[in-house]
Amino acid sequence: MTMLRGIDPLLTPDLLHSLASMGHGDRIAIVDANFGAAGRARRVHYVSGSDASSVLRAVLSLMPLDDFSEDAAVTMQVVGDTSAVPPAAADFATILDIHDGPAPVAIERSAFYDMAGAAFAVVQTGERRLYGNIILTKGVIR
Repeated sequence: MTMLRGIDPLLTPDLLHSLASMGHGDRIAIVDANFGAAGRARRVHYVSGSDASSVLRAVLSLMPLDDFSEDAAVTMQVVGDTSAVPPAAADFATILDIHDGPAPVAIERSAFYDMAGAAFAVVQTGERRLYGNIILTKGVIR
């Protein structure tokens, strides 16, 4: 837990370090409880007591999103129904909109896994909703 004013307590000291260490264009994945983070990621942060939407809000409270790319926010498509928008992804879109972020782009499952595996860090949450995964690309602070 972080005991600082203005810092969401979901942002652990190690996660804060990762966010601060990321440069423009680096990616961070916020994933659900079913995601195989330990086998795919270089850095894994565990926030198992929270859902992905809460962690997304906490991260966006500090990290700007890239406004140079069309895929600054990426979610996973539903297998077998690429036009479906799962509840978690709908929540992510609302949260991104509140933070003046772009609408998330949904990509195929294995492409999402590859992108998450290449991310600077992965945050494993306790999210129980299926498809509760999002990848963010860090922007610049102007």
